[in-house]
Amino acid sequence: MTTAPFALEPCPIHVTDEALADLQSRLKSTRWPVDAGNDDWFYGVSRKYLEELVGYWIHEFDWRKAEKAINAYEHYKVNVDGVSVHFMRKPGTGPNPIPLILSHGWPWTFWHWSKVIDPLADPGAFGGDPAEAFDVIVPSLPGFGFSAPLPNNPDMNFWKIADLWHTLMTDILGYTKYAAGGCDVGALVTGQLGHKYHDELYAIHIGSAQKLSFFNGDRAWDFAGGRPIPDNIPEPIRAEIVKFDRRFASHLAVHVLDPGTLAYGLSDSPAGMLAWILERWVKWSDNHGNVENVFSKDDILTHATIFWVNNAIETSMRGYANANRYPWTPSHHRSPVIEAPTGITFVGYENPPGIPTENRVHHFLDSDRAPWYNHVNISVHEHGGHFIPWEIPDKWVEDLRRTFRGRR
Repeated sequence: MTTAPFALEPCPIHVTDEALADLQSRLKSTRWPVDAGNDDWFYGVSRKYLEELVGYWIHEFDWRKAEKAINAYEHYKVNVDGVSVHFMRKPGTGPNPIPLILSHGWPWTFWHWSKVIDPLADPGAFGGDPAEAFDVIVPSLPGFGFSAPLPNNPDMNFWKIADLWHTLMTDILGYTKYAAGGCDVGALVTGQLGHKYHDELYAIHIGSAQKLSFFNGDRAWDFAGGRPIPDNIPEPIRAEIVKFDRRFASHLAVHVLDPGTLAYGLSDSPAGMLAWILERWVKWSDNHGNVENVFSKDDILTHATIFWVNNAIETSMRGYANANRYPWTPSHHRSPVIEAPTGITFVGYENPPGIPTENRVHHFLDSDRAPWYNHVNISVHEHGGHFIPWEIPDKWVEDLRRTFRGRR
């Protein structure tokens, strides 16, 4: 529990009129590529859909409405070991709420947690047990959103963020013990907390459950790790492998090898920035062929505006390169590597090629990743994609609550 009342002064989000006017001007001045023959998105994001989104951004999207919804929660900015960190908070409602820090991924923002914050903080209002309430802390990762830019910390990566989070939760916010959750890059941040600071954690709950050494080595930019597809693989599974690899190939390669080069274009053109992150939302979400089944236009542009007005695209992408340039090294050599009790949520859209949902847990337990974790609760869901707490929020909340039962 916290050692004192929450004493920080709230700092509501406010984007200046000048920043919004500049965004409008740049959108209206977009120079479009020809994009011939790309109605099927074979070459990347379709100009037809992107023009539709940009038009909506100019004429219909209301940032002030989004900002009002965001400011329904408490917001703070603090200096953590020289790094400016923004976080959103909702205090828990219940007899004994415990602190929970949630870490997002890329191209996420802190707002991707917005669908789970209320039921986690006030379970009684959603048919749950008030005894399972959390004080919910949702930071913007350094280099993302309102925790950007990072001129004095060009080497930021996931395991360095974990150190900042521990300082935030213990030294600044005064918690003696806390809980943690995360997805995507945020799952690595959370896993590092469970590795280095397990004694001060109740437990952790994550998606994906990768090794903390995921970005180590000479081929971190290659999702397949340079491994050829075996000749004896059945053709349907071979096709699944190729499709799965293509989903992440350019993303990893560019972000690990030369994110700064791409950033010159994306930092200058909001339409270009939108295209780059939109492709990930389209390809990584379980949207059945229409991204707006998962993200409405207003959702897409809320997240995109958070990236744009903070000039966060370069610093957010660089985290990948820095995870490779400054490799993860263990803080201890005990087993499992991540000693904190760990809950894991898997989703069907990210099943490995050839592995049906009903076999997903067994596949993980038989893998070389499982021994890394002190896993105590593993769930798998047929539906849902990469953005788990946004796509299947009710399932994520149920899974996370189950992880912490008996561990408060």
